[in-house]
Amino acid sequence: MLKIYHNNRCSKSREALALLTARGLPFEVVYYLDTPPDRSQLTQLLQKLGYQPRQLLRDKEVEYLALGLDNPALTDDALIDAMLQTPKLIERPIIEWADKAVVARPLQKLQDLL
Repeated sequence: MLKIYHNNRCSKSREALALLTARGLPFEVVYYLDTPPDRSQLTQLLQKLGYQPRQLLRDKEVEYLALGLDNPALTDDALIDAMLQTPKLIERPIIEWADKAVVARPLQKLQDLL
């Protein structure tokens, strides 16, 4: 089953949710700000995305600079810790399907996955 890591305040996330709904596909909505992934889930998502942790960080968030996450010397574990402690830093929307995942920015990435 498809799973969308969703933030309702994000227009791109709402667009992805609308596309999934319009396609009539069964999916699970994970409100990741309320129910953040644990370390294992986040690590699995990174693997499915083919991303390094830094690629999943929202570098425009105030917390990004406040936590010093722009420091290139930070380890992957430190970046994952930051996302676990402050889920707002996780890029969105993430769509997970079986052994694949995409960050649906632009929405075409979701369409390509489907």
